Amino acid sequence: MLDLSFQYPAWFLIFCVLLGLGYAMLLYYRDTTFREQAPRLSLGLGILRWLTVTILSALLLSPLLKSLLTETKKPIVVLAQDESESAAVGLKDKALDQYRQNWQSLRDALANDYEVHELSFGDAVREGVDFGFTDKVTNLSELMRGVYDLYGGQNLGAVVVATDGIYNEGSNPAYSEAQIAAPVYTVALGDTTPRKDLLIKRVFHNKIAYLGDQFTLQIDVAATNLGGQQSVLNISKIDGDQTRTLQSIPVSISGNDFFSTKEITLEADQPGVVQYRISLAKLPGEASEANNRKEIFIDVLDARQKILLLANSPHPDITAIRQTLENNKNYQVSVANAGEPGLDVSKYDFVILHNLPSGSHDIAGLLKTLDDRRIPRMFIAGMQTSYSALARVQGLAAVQSDGRQSDDVQGKVSPQFAAFTLDPAVLSELPKFNPVTSAFGNFSATAQAQVLLWKRIGREDTDQPLLAFGETNGIRTGIFFGEGLWRWRLFDYLQHQNHNIFDELVGKSVQYLSLKEDKRKFRVTLDKSIFNENEPVTFGAELYNDNYELTNDSDVAMSIRNRAGKEFTYTFNKLGKAYSLNAGILPEGNYTFKATTTFNGQNLVFEGRFSVQPIQLELFETTANHGVLRQLSAKYGGEMVAPDSIAGIAEKIRSNRTVKPVIYQTTKTNPLINLKWIFALLAGLLATEWFLRRYFGAY
Repeated sequence: MLDLSFQYPAWFLIFCVLLGLGYAMLLYYRDTTFREQAPRLSLGLGILRWLTVTILSALLLSPLLKSLLTETKKPIVVLAQDESESAAVGLKDKALDQYRQNWQSLRDALANDYEVHELSFGDAVREGVDFGFTDKVTNLSELMRGVYDLYGGQNLGAVVVATDGIYNEGSNPAYSEAQIAAPVYTVALGDTTPRKDLLIKRVFHNKIAYLGDQFTLQIDVAATNLGGQQSVLNISKIDGDQTRTLQSIPVSISGNDFFSTKEITLEADQPGVVQYRISLAKLPGEASEANNRKEIFIDVLDARQKILLLANSPHPDITAIRQTLENNKNYQVSVANAGEPGLDVSKYDFVILHNLPSGSHDIAGLLKTLDDRRIPRMFIAGMQTSYSALARVQGLAAVQSDGRQSDDVQGKVSPQFAAFTLDPAVLSELPKFNPVTSAFGNFSATAQAQVLLWKRIGREDTDQPLLAFGETNGIRTGIFFGEGLWRWRLFDYLQHQNHNIFDELVGKSVQYLSLKEDKRKFRVTLDKSIFNENEPVTFGAELYNDNYELTNDSDVAMSIRNRAGKEFTYTFNKLGKAYSLNAGILPEGNYTFKATTTFNGQNLVFEGRFSVQPIQLELFETTANHGVLRQLSAKYGGEMVAPDSIAGIAEKIRSNRTVKPVIYQTTKTNPLINLKWIFALLAGLLATEWFLRRYFGAY
């Protein structure tokens, strides 16, 4: 359907006609050139000129040609197949072949009247169905979100979901936030009959433990239809080809629907990724033995930093700092007083010196040990500090004070501080904190110091540092010219009912000072040490030149070796100025890797290890949950059917009055001047007029 409209009033066309008529008459009315040879030629030429001028002037009115396009959109029907391992229960050999035929029949029956899309789900939602049943998890709520995201804005007619109702990731799909405006038909796979089975349902554990610590495993044991029988729960440690049993616990199954939780405490006595096996002794008549065993991996770190709080004498500041640092599991905090016999500061990674050096404890020998071992430190200078000695052992501030008089000072945040970042709330709240006690004197920051807080005495801001950081002889050092930090921690709690601001200030300060710089020119990083068997193992690498600038001029090779000694080789991709490698999905087990490159004639090597743990979620729930499918179908106005009735879903969809085609009408607007035939018409009129005038001798 075509419609012509103008951007100006249509009656302006009268002026266009009159303009063309006037132009033609002016040109040909009194012209007697053609009257003898062809008496009617002047009339014809006048008509040609009239048409040309009329059309040209009409085009100045910006005429628009509107066309109405009508399109009928078929309803979309989504066929979603659960490809997880548990969905294959009951679909063996001939049963699977018959199910495939029924699925194909449903798809063919819908193809003519509907737009059919097939999806697989399990680990993730993806297009196509292959009936492989290899996915390690089932996430039904993710399917509902995926259908809504892909087709929610289109004419979605119906959704068919074939699954056993078991989901081990995500939430109940019946409570999904995806507002699908279409009926959902479910195909009930699997068997709802409880079978004899003993299984380890879940194992809760920390992924990381620290060397020398104890950690707890919480093991959920379940059994169905095995009441009155006895089994044994074994916890074993796997080290290479050797398996060592750590604990054995008897399990008495008290009923046919049995559930029990066992808590096991183990010791992290070996650094690295340690593999443990939790297993239950098999009982006669069990439907599956695979779910009697679960492998877990725990990354045991030997990287906990040892921090020493060394005080001239007992002080509440020490308690406040210790309570904050002990919240961080990366720190092992010790407290000692100066002069204690047997004190060895060399075994610590970071030392906080409170009111030291002092008149009673010069600690020159201790500081020499810290310097020799290049151990970072922080001075908290109070009223017991010897300021003459303090001036000699740090290079962040020039100090002139005898420590006999004091000022009550608050902190003013320095906007130029850039050593590390603090939350804006910390920066705004710190100046409001209670005053601390600071020695009276002259204090000035050196060029090596980065000042975080300046002293504010009363209402006067000074240029004397309160808290500063920097390096002394290449060793990171911090200094706080005051005591009474315990008041800050208490004030923080009174104002905010937590210690977040104080904890961040102390935590970020210690983190910055105690950070060990990695001076290696070639480094390889992993996002984590333990990967799941269904996720790719990815690496990153960095190469630095002598100025510690990133470069990737050289190629980097990688070899990964499994426990059996089989080697896999790769080459890193260059990404920006760094490197990346996706090694793909690897089988379960422990691996070592070795990355090599040659730069400036040097062979650089980086070695490490990681583990791939199995995902056994699909083994621990073998009884189908058709109740979830009934809920899902009832919520969206669909129906649940058996697998052998899947072909009948096509008729149910056809009889559903809500599943209809949608007619879309769109209006297409095109300026008339864009039509090429208009240009051809004008050119033809002018060419005809010119030819006739030429032919009859007007030129």
